[in-house]
Amino acid sequence: MSDDSPSPAHGELSRDLQRANRLARLLDSAIRIPVIGVRLGADAVLGLVPGGGDAVAALLGAYPILLAVRHRLPHTLVLRLLGNMALDATVGAIPVVGDLFDIGFKSNLRNQQLIERYAAEPARTGRSSKVIVWVAIGGVLLILGALLAMTFWLVSQGLTRVTT
Repeated sequence: MSDDSPSPAHGELSRDLQRANRLARLLDSAIRIPVIGVRLGADAVLGLVPGGGDAVAALLGAYPILLAVRHRLPHTLVLRLLGNMALDATVGAIPVVGDLFDIGFKSNLRNQQLIERYAAEPARTGRSSKVIVWVAIGGVLLILGALLAMTFWLVSQGLTRVTT
Protein backbone atom coordinates (compact mmCIF):
# COMPACT_ATOMS: atom_id res chain seq x y z
CA MET A 1 0.00 0.00 0.00
CA SER A 2 1.45 3.37 -1.00
CA ASP A 3 1.56 6.43 1.23
CA ASP A 4 -0.89 8.24 -1.08
CA SER A 5 -3.76 5.78 -0.68
CA PRO A 6 -6.34 6.50 2.00
CA SER A 7 -6.39 4.26 5.03
CA PRO A 8 -9.40 1.98 5.65
CA ALA A 9 -10.34 4.20 8.60
CA HIS A 10 -10.37 7.23 6.30
CA GLY A 11 -12.71 5.40 3.89
CA GLU A 12 -15.01 4.49 6.75
CA LEU A 13 -15.04 8.10 7.97
CA SER A 14 -15.81 9.24 4.44
CA ARG A 15 -18.82 6.88 4.20
CA ASP A 16 -20.04 7.93 7.64
CA LEU A 17 -19.70 11.60 6.65
CA GLN A 18 -21.85 10.98 3.57
CA ARG A 19 -24.58 9.43 5.72
CA ALA A 20 -24.32 12.26 8.25
CA ASN A 21 -24.50 14.80 5.43
CA ARG A 22 -27.73 13.27 4.10
CA LEU A 23 -29.23 13.30 7.61
CA ALA A 24 -28.13 16.93 8.25
CA ARG A 25 -29.72 18.05 4.98
CA LEU A 26 -32.93 16.17 5.82
CA LEU A 27 -33.04 17.77 9.27
CA ASP A 28 -32.07 21.32 8.30
CA SER A 29 -32.61 22.08 4.62
CA ALA A 30 -34.75 19.46 2.87
CA ILE A 31 -37.63 21.80 2.01
CA ARG A 32 -37.34 25.11 0.17
CA ILE A 33 -40.19 27.53 0.81
CA PRO A 34 -41.11 29.02 -2.57
CA VAL A 35 -41.07 32.78 -3.10
CA ILE A 36 -38.96 33.59 0.01
CA GLY A 37 -36.36 30.87 -0.69
CA VAL A 38 -35.83 29.90 2.95
CA ARG A 39 -34.84 26.30 3.51
CA LEU A 40 -36.00 24.23 6.46
CA GLY A 41 -36.01 20.60 7.38
CA ALA A 42 -37.47 17.96 9.60
CA ASP A 43 -35.91 19.59 12.70
CA ALA A 44 -38.10 22.69 12.31
CA VAL A 45 -41.17 20.61 11.41
CA LEU A 46 -40.65 18.25 14.37
CA GLY A 47 -40.31 21.31 16.61
CA LEU A 48 -43.94 22.09 15.89
CA VAL A 49 -45.02 18.82 17.54
CA PRO A 50 -45.75 19.61 21.19
CA GLY A 51 -44.29 17.49 23.95
CA GLY A 52 -41.55 15.63 22.16
CA GLY A 53 -40.86 16.87 18.67
CA ASP A 54 -37.73 18.72 19.76
CA ALA A 55 -36.54 15.65 21.68
CA VAL A 56 -36.91 13.46 18.58
CA ALA A 57 -35.04 16.05 16.49
CA ALA A 58 -32.25 16.17 19.10
CA LEU A 59 -31.95 12.37 19.08
CA LEU A 60 -31.64 12.36 15.29
CA GLY A 61 -29.12 15.21 15.50
CA ALA A 62 -26.94 13.14 17.83
CA TYR A 63 -25.73 10.96 14.94
CA PRO A 64 -22.75 13.17 13.98
CA ILE A 65 -21.72 13.33 17.63
CA LEU A 66 -21.74 9.54 17.81
CA LEU A 67 -19.61 9.47 14.65
CA ALA A 68 -17.14 11.92 16.16
CA VAL A 69 -16.80 9.73 19.24
CA ARG A 70 -16.60 6.54 17.16
CA HIS A 71 -13.80 7.96 15.01
CA ARG A 72 -12.03 9.35 18.09
CA LEU A 73 -12.17 12.97 17.03
CA PRO A 74 -10.84 15.46 19.61
CA HIS A 75 -12.87 16.01 22.77
CA THR A 76 -13.03 19.74 22.11
CA LEU A 77 -14.64 19.09 18.72
CA VAL A 78 -17.15 16.74 20.34
CA LEU A 79 -17.92 19.44 22.93
CA ARG A 80 -18.57 21.95 20.14
CA LEU A 81 -20.92 19.49 18.46
CA LEU A 82 -22.72 18.91 21.76
CA GLY A 83 -22.90 22.66 22.37
CA ASN A 84 -24.54 23.26 18.98
CA MET A 85 -27.03 20.47 19.62
CA ALA A 86 -27.76 21.65 23.19
CA LEU A 87 -28.30 25.24 22.05
CA ASP A 88 -30.63 24.07 19.29
CA ALA A 89 -32.59 21.81 21.64
CA THR A 90 -32.81 24.42 24.41
CA VAL A 91 -33.85 27.39 22.31
CA GLY A 92 -35.86 25.12 20.00
CA ALA A 93 -38.07 24.13 22.92
CA ILE A 94 -39.39 27.70 23.22
CA PRO A 95 -42.68 27.91 21.31
CA VAL A 96 -42.57 29.94 18.07
CA VAL A 97 -39.19 31.59 18.84
CA GLY A 98 -37.57 28.16 18.95
CA ASP A 99 -39.08 27.16 15.63
CA LEU A 100 -37.73 30.30 13.98
CA PHE A 101 -34.36 29.69 15.62
CA ASP A 102 -34.30 26.13 14.21
CA ILE A 103 -34.80 27.51 10.70
CA GLY A 104 -31.94 29.98 11.07
CA PHE A 105 -29.39 28.19 13.25
CA LYS A 106 -29.28 24.81 11.46
CA SER A 107 -27.25 22.99 14.11
CA ASN A 108 -27.13 19.74 12.15
CA LEU A 109 -25.53 21.37 9.12
CA ARG A 110 -23.16 23.27 11.44
CA ASN A 111 -22.09 20.03 13.08
CA GLN A 112 -21.68 18.33 9.72
CA GLN A 113 -19.48 21.18 8.49
CA LEU A 114 -17.37 21.04 11.66
CA ILE A 115 -16.65 17.35 11.15
CA GLU A 116 -15.90 17.84 7.46
CA ARG A 117 -13.60 20.77 8.27
CA TYR A 118 -11.82 18.61 10.84
CA ALA A 119 -11.39 15.82 8.29
CA ALA A 120 -9.82 18.33 5.86
CA GLU A 121 -7.79 20.40 8.36
CA PRO A 122 -7.48 18.58 11.69
CA ALA A 123 -4.89 20.87 13.30
CA ARG A 124 -6.67 24.12 12.46
CA THR A 125 -10.13 22.87 13.42
CA GLY A 126 -8.78 21.34 16.62
CA ARG A 127 -7.20 24.66 17.66
CA SER A 128 -10.32 26.70 16.90
CA SER A 129 -12.46 24.16 18.75
CA LYS A 130 -10.28 24.50 21.85
CA VAL A 131 -10.62 28.28 21.78
CA ILE A 132 -14.39 28.16 21.32
CA VAL A 133 -14.85 25.56 24.06
CA TRP A 134 -12.78 27.63 26.53
CA VAL A 135 -14.65 30.82 25.61
CA ALA A 136 -17.97 28.99 26.10
CA ILE A 137 -16.83 27.64 29.48
CA GLY A 138 -15.73 31.14 30.49
CA GLY A 139 -19.08 32.55 29.40
CA VAL A 140 -20.99 29.95 31.40
CA LEU A 141 -18.83 30.65 34.46
CA LEU A 142 -19.46 34.40 34.10
CA ILE A 143 -23.21 33.81 33.86
CA LEU A 144 -23.14 31.50 36.88
CA GLY A 145 -21.09 34.06 38.82
CA ALA A 146 -23.56 36.81 37.92
CA LEU A 147 -26.50 34.62 38.94
CA LEU A 148 -24.80 33.77 42.21
CA ALA A 149 -24.04 37.44 42.93
CA MET A 150 -27.62 38.38 42.08
CA THR A 151 -28.93 35.63 44.38
CA PHE A 152 -26.76 36.86 47.27
CA TRP A 153 -27.91 40.43 46.63
CA LEU A 154 -31.59 39.43 46.55
CA VAL A 155 -31.22 37.40 49.74
CA SER A 156 -29.44 40.26 51.50
CA GLN A 157 -32.18 42.69 50.36
CA GLY A 158 -34.82 40.30 51.69
CA LEU A 159 -33.01 39.91 55.03
CA THR A 160 -32.62 43.69 55.32
CA ARG A 161 -36.36 44.19 54.87
CA VAL A 162 -37.20 41.45 57.37
CA THR A 163 -35.00 42.97 60.08
CA THR A 164 -36.26 46.55 59.60
